[in-house]
Amino acid sequence: MNAIGKPPVAAEQFIAAMGLAATGVSVVTTDGPRGRFGLTVSAVSSVSADPPLILICINRRSPAAAAVDGNGQFAVSILADGHRAYAETFSGRPREGRPFDFSHHAWRDGDTGLPLVQDATAAFECEIDQHLDAGTHRIFIGRVVAAHRGSAEPLVYCNRAFRRIVHLTKETEP
Repeated sequence: MNAIGKPPVAAEQFIAAMGLAATGVSVVTTDGPRGRFGLTVSAVSSVSADPPLILICINRRSPAAAAVDGNGQFAVSILADGHRAYAETFSGRPREGRPFDFSHHAWRDGDTGLPLVQDATAAFECEIDQHLDAGTHRIFIGRVVAAHRGSAEPLVYCNRAFRRIVHLTKETEP
């Protein structure tokens, strides 16, 4: 039971409902003494503008979580609507090539030397400010030390499928 006297919802029911929340798709990267890793994530959020902070969530069982923690830094590349292959590769399910392989995609070094998707919608380079564990995941809060804005529309994920943003006009508004 929880504080209001109800048992928690079943994981399957929670996952089914959360699957309808449209989210942006990002690749989180890190590099340093604990190695170079990349991982597709949908749990990225702004925390504060002053100071600039963002958060990411990574399953603690993922080697990427230990690498981010040990390297003390991470970058977030918000994927553009043409970046589905990046999302698939870094979620471990590429259509071509090997999972988590940086060599099949275009990267650039950020200001901190971290790998960024070449033409990402936006990118953030962060130093870890703090982290905490919640359920199965580690929440990393990063102090943004560099931010980059591109021009492409973001890739979106909802209901177990990649989506594109559609701009409504007065004629198409519901």
